[in-house]
Amino acid sequence: MSHGILGKKAFKGRGALSNPAGRFERTGVESFDDGWYVEEQPDSIETTLEPDRAKTVITTNDSPDIGFEYSINPYRGCSHGCVYCYARPSHAYMGLSAGQDFETRLFYKADAAKLLEAELAHRSYVCKPIMLGSNTDPYQPDERQMLVTRSILEVLHRCRHPVSIVTKGALVVRDIDLLSDLARDGLASVSVSITSLDAETKRTLEPRAASPQARLRAVEQLSKAGVPVGIMVAPVIPALTDHEIERILEAAVERGARWAGYVMLRLPFEVKDLFREWLTEHYPQRAAHVMSLIQDIRGGRDNDPSFGSRMRGTGPVAQLIRNRFQIARRRLGLDRLGDRQLDCTLFRAPVLAGSQMTLGL
Repeated sequence: MSHGILGKKAFKGRGALSNPAGRFERTGVESFDDGWYVEEQPDSIETTLEPDRAKTVITTNDSPDIGFEYSINPYRGCSHGCVYCYARPSHAYMGLSAGQDFETRLFYKADAAKLLEAELAHRSYVCKPIMLGSNTDPYQPDERQMLVTRSILEVLHRCRHPVSIVTKGALVVRDIDLLSDLARDGLASVSVSITSLDAETKRTLEPRAASPQARLRAVEQLSKAGVPVGIMVAPVIPALTDHEIERILEAAVERGARWAGYVMLRLPFEVKDLFREWLTEHYPQRAAHVMSLIQDIRGGRDNDPSFGSRMRGTGPVAQLIRNRFQIARRRLGLDRLGDRQLDCTLFRAPVLAGSQMTLGL
């Protein structure tokens, strides 16, 4: 096990304040002051990257409240450091913490392009749109050097395979050359996730994600390049960010967004404790009220994992937010959901080195 970062301290550029043991660990580590000398902790934590030796890259999904069947996550863990991230508990399967480990110990899909080509070339493969970024962000900071997402897009581009992307990273504009060409054939769409337009809220909530202004510029650049683009207001946090819903939608439509969606805050497994720590540190006067509203939309609990309600919540607070969002979306014309429909008929399977091409007879 590796949970050497002890105590509760706000590290520069990190969201989680602690590094609790994963839920599958049998032992834990707790720090205490024994009166002896304690070495001063650093102000920051380095990010490490290790290869993820997966044998496949395409993941299938059968959840009824998620609108895609295939997804690819180029990375495990995410240095954006969003404290609320529902993907944090997945680090427990690696024997790591959902806290600071999730933000600092990252894994990248080694040979992603090669593995993807092999899967697409398989005779039983059925073409369906692939989602990039369903779990962790495909455009987190290290993608600038690692180019894993870029390599995946290059394969999909060659094969004329439909792809949709969701991201908080402005780096997506780097790949406009590929995305705009795919979009001309109805093969690409992008959703940019925006939680808050307030710089200070973003700084602590999503410390290493792109600024709200940078994300809006990305929306504008994608739109001007002919790439269908929308926004996700995600997550909506009651009494913290929900008052910004209309402002976010208005800013997005001005930049060329065509659709909008939202997701209520989810606090599965370890995330609920990490979020409570964060609230107490950054919003001590409001923490109890925020959590009471979260429990109101989750049937009295911190989290409700039930299909059909986990994305939206239930109860009067959830209904009020739903109504506000729908009214604003209709008023601004951000209900063009058909623009996200992608074409699967142009797909051509790659021909791998050493395989025999068909003669078309």
